[in-house]
Amino acid sequence: MRPVYMVSGGISKFAKARPDRTFQGLAKEAFDYAMNDVPELTLDMIDASVSSYFSDHFQRQLMSGIMATDYLGLCPKPARRIEGGGATGGLCIQSAWEMIASGRSEVCAAYGFETMSHVNTWKGNEFIALASDVSFDYPVGGFYTGYYAMMVVRHMQEYGTTPEQLAAVSVKNHANAFHNPYAQKRMKLTIEDVRNAPMVAWPLTRLDVCVMSDGAACVILASEEAAKKLTDKPVLIRGVGTGTDAMRMADRPHLKVPLLPNEKEEDYKDLKYPGVHSFRAGRMASKQAYEHAGIKDPLKEIDFIELHDAYTSSEIQTYEDMGLCKYGEGGEFAASGKPFLKNIDYGLEFPDKSQVGLCPVNPSGGLIACGHPVGATGIMQGVFALWQLQGTIEKHLNDKTIQIPDAKVGAIHSHAGTGTYVTVSILEKAF
Repeated sequence: MRPVYMVSGGISKFAKARPDRTFQGLAKEAFDYAMNDVPELTLDMIDASVSSYFSDHFQRQLMSGIMATDYLGLCPKPARRIEGGGATGGLCIQSAWEMIASGRSEVCAAYGFETMSHVNTWKGNEFIALASDVSFDYPVGGFYTGYYAMMVVRHMQEYGTTPEQLAAVSVKNHANAFHNPYAQKRMKLTIEDVRNAPMVAWPLTRLDVCVMSDGAACVILASEEAAKKLTDKPVLIRGVGTGTDAMRMADRPHLKVPLLPNEKEEDYKDLKYPGVHSFRAGRMASKQAYEHAGIKDPLKEIDFIELHDAYTSSEIQTYEDMGLCKYGEGGEFAASGKPFLKNIDYGLEFPDKSQVGLCPVNPSGGLIACGHPVGATGIMQGVFALWQLQGTIEKHLNDKTIQIPDAKVGAIHSHAGTGTYVTVSILEKAF
């Protein structure tokens, strides 16, 4: 396989509604941003594209991908549409990576969009719930917050995780997004604000949950030869991994924990795995990506992670799946200060200030604060990771607060359903 580089990225404003744009217009907003950020890049140089969006229902239009591809001026070049629930954007980037790695393409655009405001919130939640097993899960649950509430209650019972630890994630991500003008929700919160917000499904309040959004994002991937011609700040996609699991949680077997390089079998000799407290697909995606990238200790070797936090609880669960801490320690990790940024005052007390910022998670604000236009979300993570590694956060946001100094390695994590598809990609500064 050939090495693959990310050379540019663009994003639209994420919002509750974007009535000023069709879905094609949103895609072009992000695509034009990515194109304009690299003056040497011209439309004729892009020889393939991959589009991503979650649901035809939101557009009321089948094959929206090819309509957007045409609108971007990329016909009749090779193109495909990717769909995989909440992991759609992450799968899209990896599909474009495959186009370059295989030699089929030299410069490939990966872009995604969603216009969720076209339906009422209750209807949007119904569409999203159709990504659960409609024969078994859907009739007894009916919406995803219920599923995730069940999972975190189990996590609390198994490990002693607290609602206040969940709230710390919300405080962190909203405070980070306060410095991100593309985010949908920019606010400063306290633990009490999160816990006193309207309850959706205990223990998850409205401020523990991401929101429906309109938005688009785009990244441009290139071969090494093409990347050198286009930019002096290419970012290498050093490793990729994808994991899957049975959609119906009751069908998931109980096996040994797939170990990461920094773990030992005795760490989990009594753990019933995966249970409903962990995401086996996330563990497998992490394991593959780390092996591909040569990562031995993720907490020490990865400088930041843009992580799929549709719920504060899923961020905590994913700390464990990605090996930032052991299974059962996610709540403590959330409250430790390690996933926070050093230079933001969150109004929280941390047990060891020297540990703050060890591995910032969701410096952009994540899904909870940025929004979750599903097809765009995983690509949005790629855009912010690119800007972090290029050291250009201030250039793009007019605010350097969330720039991680001298970041060399980052990870992006995209998650679908109750953990049915998960992607992890490792990005590295290449200059």
